[in-house]
Amino acid sequence: MPLNRRLLRFFGPYLHYVVMLLVMLLLLSASRAGLFIWQYDRVVAAGDIATMLLQGIRADLILAGLWLSLPLLLAPLLAHQASFTLWRYFSHGWVLLGLCLVIFIEVSTPQFILQYDIRPNRLYIEYLKYPKEVFSTLWQGYRAMLLGGIAITLLLLWLLHRLFSKVTAVVQPYATRTFWCSWPVILLLVFAAIRSSTEHRPANPALFAITSDALVNSLIISSPYSVLYALYSLRHEARSSEIYGTLPDDEMLALALDWPWLKQLSFLNKTLPTLNYRQASVTRSKPLNLVIILQESLGATFVESLGGVAVTPELEQLKSSGWWFEQMYATGTRSVRGIEAVVSGFMPTPAQSVVKLSLAQQNFYTLGSTLAQRGYHTSFIYGGEAHFDNMRSFFTGNGIKQVIDLAQMPAPVFVGSWGASDEDLFTATARHLADMHQQQLPFFSLVFTSSNHTPFEFPDGRISLHEQPKQTVNNAVKYADYALGQFIAHARQQPYWQDTLFLIVADHDNRVYGSNLVPVEKFHIPALILGADLMPRHIKPVASQIDLAPTLLSLMGISGQTPLTGRDFSKDDSSPGRALMQFDQYFALMEQQQLTILRPGQPAVSARYNLLQKQLVLSEQAPTAQQVKRTLAQVLLPSYLYRQQQYHLADQP
Repeated sequence: MPLNRRLLRFFGPYLHYVVMLLVMLLLLSASRAGLFIWQYDRVVAAGDIATMLLQGIRADLILAGLWLSLPLLLAPLLAHQASFTLWRYFSHGWVLLGLCLVIFIEVSTPQFILQYDIRPNRLYIEYLKYPKEVFSTLWQGYRAMLLGGIAITLLLLWLLHRLFSKVTAVVQPYATRTFWCSWPVILLLVFAAIRSSTEHRPANPALFAITSDALVNSLIISSPYSVLYALYSLRHEARSSEIYGTLPDDEMLALALDWPWLKQLSFLNKTLPTLNYRQASVTRSKPLNLVIILQESLGATFVESLGGVAVTPELEQLKSSGWWFEQMYATGTRSVRGIEAVVSGFMPTPAQSVVKLSLAQQNFYTLGSTLAQRGYHTSFIYGGEAHFDNMRSFFTGNGIKQVIDLAQMPAPVFVGSWGASDEDLFTATARHLADMHQQQLPFFSLVFTSSNHTPFEFPDGRISLHEQPKQTVNNAVKYADYALGQFIAHARQQPYWQDTLFLIVADHDNRVYGSNLVPVEKFHIPALILGADLMPRHIKPVASQIDLAPTLLSLMGISGQTPLTGRDFSKDDSSPGRALMQFDQYFALMEQQQLTILRPGQPAVSARYNLLQKQLVLSEQAPTAQQVKRTLAQVLLPSYLYRQQQYHLADQP
């Protein structure tokens, strides 16, 4: 009997899937090898390449097994003589769909790595919700790569269609007895491939995190597997922090609130465990107004005095006029994570930001909650479309009375992929603040910039370019800095200046990357408080974005109850501080320069961060059990508060 006939008989109705398995393994291995070559220096420094490639094939078998599970479960219904024509065409379409997804996601991987220094993950899924903004960004900034990726995907898909058309024409059913004898065995093999472990828990991406470099760990698995696991993980968002472990609630609360700045406060409301009363450090007959300028992607890497590129001359000048935080750290790598930290004082988790989670769309604390109760007019001002990342819903449900976005900006001078330019944004802001002052209304405005966002579009003729071509991140930052300087110069001349506190702070850095397990240097951001009667000061200790809200309220002269757990730097600006950082699946607690890093499914590690060299040095000695518990408590607390809906003021439901 010819060999091809033997193979046909041997693989029977599963021939499509055997070919698919071989093609998928070949494509993913080739892609991984290419990425390894591209990132060769980091891969070699991280570990043994052969081991990583073999582990990659193991992860690919998990992905293939997951895709095979549906047709395998349908086989008893379709893979017999009576319905075999339907089985043939279903199999043809199913394998092409799977391979199409594999090819498209792998082809888009290099650009994602360039932006986020990691394979596609949950962010990849989240951005698919906003096709207008995403497509506009890709078309304006990455047109050649977009068209090339589509062309490669279509070409490979056409070739695979021709290959599987031949398979469809020759595939044959098993005899009934052969089918029922083989089906349980194949089911067991596929199940074993998916589980990929004999341990108590099945394999997951954490099992393949075998190096100290997060990018290299992500390269070991495939991008489709990473995205698929992210989709699966969305089901468990409310308890996401428990991927690191659990603690009894009482112990968790005691450890999470065990900070020097909280020890003198009373936590008496058992249903609102973080609610506390704070006395303002400044007594004022009339509390100050507040304007928060949240700067898109303005990391310390762009600020000369923080060791970055000299593209923020306006901010460099302004820092001598107010409180300048030398070691402010973002809590995450997304704008919504910055929003939840700055505006709500909420700690990070491995889940999505609460800005996007369902239980936080009402009765969730923001600065607007406190200020709206005190008669402030509260607003959110954004140059793009406020529905992006669910911002409009979150703000309007939690103390923000007015949203001003692109639709409310009359005749903006320049509109790019992400909305009106920062100049247009600040023009609308200046108009709004002047109107509030004229009506003698106290005001709080959150102003969110967007010009420093890929594809880095901004109007011509405003700045002398830092470099060529025009649309680079350094030029965009310099333009954003110029627009900020113009706005602050204008605000200084307004009658509301002496009654208003301004915070300038980044949401996160532009790109969070590096060979460190947690790239601490890319969480470092500028933060400056100025305005009113504030005297210049440099804040030297480590600080977190969650410390800004209590500090601002205190400087404004507002005493009262809030659920904030951050530190009031107006009462102590010299004792050691801490920062909380969520990087993909890693959570880090940094106390001064010492870090404890939690990893899902793996032991915690200890490290020390060298600020001058911007280098994280892992310790050979594991953190103590108490250090791990203390760190675990910090990430369990926000998930607990969200799940129990206990992060709000006392008079809210």
